[in-house]
Amino acid sequence: MRPLRRPTRLAAGARVAVVAPSGPVPGERIDAGVEVLRGWGLDPVVAPHARGRHERFGYLSAGDADRAADLQHAWCDPTVDAVLCARGGYGVQRMVDLLDWDAMAAAGPKVFVGFSDITALHEAFAIRLGLATLHGPMAAGVDFLEQARARDHLRATLFAPESVRTIASGGSAMVPGRAHGVTLGGCLTLLTAELGTPHARASAHGGLLCLEDVGEEPYRLDRALTQLLRAGMLDGVRGVLLGSWEDCGPYDEVRAVLEDRLGGLGVPVAEEFGFGHGAGALTIPFGLAAELDADAGTLTLDEPALR
Repeated sequence: MRPLRRPTRLAAGARVAVVAPSGPVPGERIDAGVEVLRGWGLDPVVAPHARGRHERFGYLSAGDADRAADLQHAWCDPTVDAVLCARGGYGVQRMVDLLDWDAMAAAGPKVFVGFSDITALHEAFAIRLGLATLHGPMAAGVDFLEQARARDHLRATLFAPESVRTIASGGSAMVPGRAHGVTLGGCLTLLTAELGTPHARASAHGGLLCLEDVGEEPYRLDRALTQLLRAGMLDGVRGVLLGSWEDCGPYDEVRAVLEDRLGGLGVPVAEEFGFGHGAGALTIPFGLAAELDADAGTLTLDEPALR
């Protein structure tokens, strides 16, 4: 697995588009997120359907074609320097095949941020565009609006990425050791659901796989991890970083499943790494070469996340 192209860092005055490729977003949360972005000196623009709701399926922000059009227009707009997702939920898998990937590739690299359901887009951007992306807080997310740690770490990554080349989680080693590889991953159940699709990798060979999830009982986590193992997704993985497991049950039960399914891989596994659905989540760049030190609970990028 090779490192992917890095987009250019942001500077004051950069134009950023806020899109909602998944679930609906309360308008007041979009407004609050836009104000934060303006406070950073950015010029935010909200996509036309980001404040909408699908007329039949209330779990979608708009129709599939409209959500795809919002993302593609933002990405292909030469005045836009970054595309920030408003929230996750569900819906990316319904719209990802409607994107014109040739047009998006021709538009060139730019910053892309999101997590949760956006995992499917992280995979697609890696496969179709060869582009490094940021697994981080979303522009209308509760974490972005209410948690200073999450906000500050994303801001540092966007504007001064050399200042956060080493990401210190405060976590510990489930399996000790060090490993070097290329970062990838996201929400466990989305990675499982993406297996076998044209926009997802078949293997994490040579990678440092980042996994987290929300609202999944331990047996469901077991099922998802077992599917990754049976599908060969974890063959040749160099190391594993485990983020938050919010609302997945008592952590000792979750940890037992994670240790059972991942402990036998023979690679370092770092737990409680502080990314994902938990409060104050850190931004993790995907597609970059890095060293994981499970004992120290650190991830050190070979290069800053953005150029």
